[in-house]
Amino acid sequence: MGRVIAVANQKGGVGKTTTSINLASSFAAAEVNTLLVDCDPQANASSGLGFAKDPERLSTYDLLMGTATAEEALLKPELEQLWVIPSHKNLIGANLELVEAEAREFRLRNALGPLRDRFEFIVLDCPPALDLLTLNALVAADSILIPMQAEYFALEGISELMDTAARIRDSFNPSLQIEGVVLTMFDERTNLAQQVARELRNFFGPRVLTTTIPRNVRLAEAPSHGKPALMYDVRSRGAESYIEAEVNRRQQAEAPAVDEAQAAETLEQAVPALESRETWGTPGIEPSNETPVHAETVVEDPPPNELVEPEAARESAGIPPSAEVGHLPPANAEAAIADHGD
Repeated sequence: MGRVIAVANQKGGVGKTTTSINLASSFAAAEVNTLLVDCDPQANASSGLGFAKDPERLSTYDLLMGTATAEEALLKPELEQLWVIPSHKNLIGANLELVEAEAREFRLRNALGPLRDRFEFIVLDCPPALDLLTLNALVAADSILIPMQAEYFALEGISELMDTAARIRDSFNPSLQIEGVVLTMFDERTNLAQQVARELRNFFGPRVLTTTIPRNVRLAEAPSHGKPALMYDVRSRGAESYIEAEVNRRQQAEAPAVDEAQAAETLEQAVPALESRETWGTPGIEPSNETPVHAETVVEDPPPNELVEPEAARESAGIPPSAEVGHLPPANAEAAIADHGD
């Protein structure tokens, strides 16, 4: 039976959809049958894989309303062994239409049940809210992958998500676990990013992926072309990072389960430490050795048609040399993942 992973965080703009698209694509590139379910009314995961908005098309809304089966709603993007169930803006109405419905929390789990033997991984892209749509996704999921920025507001909100996960486990889904926490749009040169990462690793331990996702132009450009990053430019740092993050996720899959209630309580106590930059110099919190950069930093990758001596260009720009996986075509992504896994 396939594993269902909900990519969730009620904080908006933390990279949930980018993570969902590229995580699912990494699975598919490793020749694993994978399904991406777009549970967000904004339908960005759908458009990010090349499916323009179409009001006549079956979507996640039809699954929740019971007017279509998951099999009927499947779409096939360009990447082999990847399938998509798209979303639609009508999905926002499901929050109201399902209020009085029987077993409303189990609609998505029941709809996806017949497909769990067909797909090894099912990735759910959740909306940026703790509403009935997210509730359906978390009830249907085996685990939660939490993308977050290394910023104060993101750290403040994750404790609420942990509390919600604990309540869902108690009431609807006893097997729900934390798959991991992945830091996105990460700038390791800022003191704040280093401190937030340190706090997360203190409370989630090995469940925080050691691989971080940097700000990356290719990663931002890929959705406009309807492609995941590893098909748009596999040499980009963004594509490399997501492939390495999947390897990291597999390696850490056997890590001890996280006590969400305890983690949430401890995080709530840690959040005030980030409210003042004075804490950066207090005992127990080592400041970064790097010069603080408080403006958003974007790491540029050379355009694909100008890749002349890329390693020399990266070195001159102060960027670490790209991993070996970045020089492989998408068809060899499986071998790249296997090599990194070893």
